Amino acid sequence: MIISMRLHATREEIDSVCERIQESGYKVHTIQGEERVVIGAVGVGDVTACLESLQAMPGVENAVRISAPYKFVSREFQPQRSRIRVNGIEIGGAELVVMAGPCSVESEAQIMETAEAVARLGGRILRGGAFKPRTSPYDFQGLELEGLKLLRKAKAATGLAIITEVMSDGDVELIAEYADILQIGARNMQNFALLKSLGRAQRPILLKRGISSTIKELLMSAEYIVAHGNPNVILCERGIRTFETETRNTCDLSAVPVLNALTHLPVVVDPSHAAGKRSLVPPLARAAVAIGADGLLVEVHPSPEKAFSDGAQSLTIPQFGAMMRDLAPYIELWKASREAA
Repeated sequence: MIISMRLHATREEIDSVCERIQESGYKVHTIQGEERVVIGAVGVGDVTACLESLQAMPGVENAVRISAPYKFVSREFQPQRSRIRVNGIEIGGAELVVMAGPCSVESEAQIMETAEAVARLGGRILRGGAFKPRTSPYDFQGLELEGLKLLRKAKAATGLAIITEVMSDGDVELIAEYADILQIGARNMQNFALLKSLGRAQRPILLKRGISSTIKELLMSAEYIVAHGNPNVILCERGIRTFETETRNTCDLSAVPVLNALTHLPVVVDPSHAAGKRSLVPPLARAAVAIGADGLLVEVHPSPEKAFSDGAQSLTIPQFGAMMRDLAPYIELWKASREAA
């Protein structure tokens, strides 16, 4: 349910509504706007009776039922777009945010060279994996704690925020000490123990769509995080598995406007994992901006041919610079459409 309080409702009226909701067996989630308060109620019970009771209470303007199975992340619950603040940046706001860096942190020289280039060429967030989920148990698994320390050093040198992947609920607290955004990879989109832990984390979460997951399933996973206390979730379309073999995955760009219609959460696109080929990354990036994504997540490496992982889809530093220059007119149109919205 969504309960909209009247303009300038008193604190006593708001508290009374929250108490009535809790007495009816529902969980309360409050959004404090500039002029009015909106209260979300989620749970199981006699919705009709509860709505009738709430509508009669002082200070209540309207009370309606949320039809979507994902409650807190739906547009019904929050019509206005969420803006996730990270290190002085707003994801979902007036700036298209580019996150870039290598698949894996491999060495100090590699991550520092990449970070300096990303910052110089217009990136705002440095990506880099310290813990790596790999299909083969014999592949490089990441530098782990040493990788996190190198990411922190790169942030200190460049001012870039840091995004890195967390694979286990037992690692959330450690990685949150070093990273500004915690990334959930496609393989862990429905790792519900991990999602619950992230709901208690004091960091924004970037949630990647699972390789064979529907949009509804992605939103239900986001709901786990928000329902457990963390509203700062960014959704990521990174390609899904289809019958096509010419690309690593199929980039579902239609997911961007669909998600923008269904949820208030920011949506970014990862063209690197979607394509699997560096030549396809710049055109997919342009298409993602044109269709309304809030940002991009791109793999960049100083020497992709020597990369420990995902070298074939990583841009070189000059290629990243060229992509950023080519994106400029698309970003101007993107800004104009945001201002008009």
